Amino acid sequence: MDARLPSALEVSALLRSTQAEGGFATVLAKGEPDSGSILIVLAKNGENLGAYERMPQLDGTRKWACSKQQTTGIAEEFADYLNRRRHQDPDLWLIELDVASGERFIDSLNALD
Repeated sequence: MDARLPSALEVSALLRSTQAEGGFATVLAKGEPDSGSILIVLAKNGENLGAYERMPQLDGTRKWACSKQQTTGIAEEFADYLNRRRHQDPDLWLIELDVASGERFIDSLNALD
């Protein structure tokens, strides 16, 4: 059995960590509270940069990795991707984190795992 935190608790921690960094965080869509996957929409100054989710690694761990980058000027394509993902997995949590240094923030999350 996997010893993962409940998704709702992990989402709450991500929101608080973002706020502690001086950023803004919001839940775009609630997923299954215990075992739903989490998709982070990383933003900077209100502009979406990319979507991050945990990806399995060769060593058996799961690290946060970019699954979709927003193409400059094509916000609709990125929004369609998020809508498709939510439709494919109704248990998925979508959260938006707007932090000054998004890549560093994701790296700090990977360091915790």
